[in-house]
Amino acid sequence: MESSDEDEVRTFVQVLSEKYNPENFPYGQGVGVVVLPRPPGSPVKDRLFLPSALVLNDSGISKAGDRQDIAAFCAHVVELDLSHNQLNDWGEIGTIVSSIPHLDFLNLSMNPLSGVQLQPNMAEVFSRVRRLVLINTQVSWDTVHTLTQHTPELEELFLCLNGYKSVSESQTACPSLRLLQITDNQLQDWAEVRKFGLLYPSLSTLVLANNSVDSVGDTKETLEHLFPNLRSINLNNSGLSKWIDIERLNFFPKLVEVKAKGIPLLQSYSTEERRSLLLAQLPSVMVLNGGAVSNGEREDAERFFIRYYQDCPEQERPERYHILVSKYGHLAPLAEVDLSPRLTMVVVRWGDRVETVSLRLEQTVGDLKKHLKGLLQLPNGMRLFYIDREMCSMFGPEELKCGTRALHSYGIRDGDEILVVPRDKSRCSSSGL
Repeated sequence: MESSDEDEVRTFVQVLSEKYNPENFPYGQGVGVVVLPRPPGSPVKDRLFLPSALVLNDSGISKAGDRQDIAAFCAHVVELDLSHNQLNDWGEIGTIVSSIPHLDFLNLSMNPLSGVQLQPNMAEVFSRVRRLVLINTQVSWDTVHTLTQHTPELEELFLCLNGYKSVSESQTACPSLRLLQITDNQLQDWAEVRKFGLLYPSLSTLVLANNSVDSVGDTKETLEHLFPNLRSINLNNSGLSKWIDIERLNFFPKLVEVKAKGIPLLQSYSTEERRSLLLAQLPSVMVLNGGAVSNGEREDAERFFIRYYQDCPEQERPERYHILVSKYGHLAPLAEVDLSPRLTMVVVRWGDRVETVSLRLEQTVGDLKKHLKGLLQLPNGMRLFYIDREMCSMFGPEELKCGTRALHSYGIRDGDEILVVPRDKSRCSSSGL
């Protein structure tokens, strides 16, 4: 019996028919689209329940199937998720896309497109797509440029996990692109990153997280020219290690949002120092590491910045220090406040035994009994009496009865005494006080 690979091929049409068959939705779902019966042998039913956003991920799709079936059922579809399939032919992808006239969003992530060339005449079918996701497809830069040249309305492009070590230039820019996410690649030199300014002159958001970009290496004039519209940049887990690179972020004329977590530059600083020092260096940034910046926080950060650098040698002070000193003047160091619990020294008497013990007055009477029992090896049954050295002659000892009452409520001070009386002798002992 002859076995053919064709028997194992799963098409877009087959998966569509199986997933959105009315038998799977007895109560109805999405949009019901009625078509004329197909010829015998067609996998498509007369009616399918299709939403405007189709999710056909991880379905083993490698072929498109009948173009007419796709067109009949997908006339209203605007979003299509084909991630984690087996599509490795731009011709098959083009057949699907060209049959969906209102397609706005296309996700081709995790399809094996490495080394698969896209011809310019085939790329025209993508002209209506505004959001394109090509994560972990290993798609080449030539193919990326062919796509962007034929998608005049493309606004968002996702190229993560594609192993890029460099960026290829193109003779034709893509002026419509607003967002580029290229995380988890292998970009390192700023000379490669700056090419995005030439390729996508209207770029507003650039997500470079998890690349080893080690600098921001251009002049103010160059960055103003290359990135005139950039408002947000994500440099999380990049390789930035110098404050000069943070300072150069101010050269982007419209930048208002920055993410810079996990960079080598900030590893030696505390959490408070990281945010304050970054914020003080970026006067135009309104959102830092995902958190909005208030006017009060900015002023606190700038004052912190002055105090942080004012004891440093003049040659080590950044330019921003002098700008802030002209704004706030030289600031006095903040007074150091010791917030650690204060210890009070008291005398503990038990029979003929006398010990000096340090107490934390936040603890309770019950805590004190446990402490003394362990410290002085006292018996389980005990009563405690507080002796105020100044007032004892007038009021006598005060028994510490309530186990949950805090010691500070008794007004205990240094030099006062705690008398320990075993419970079985307490009656006679207390009578002699």
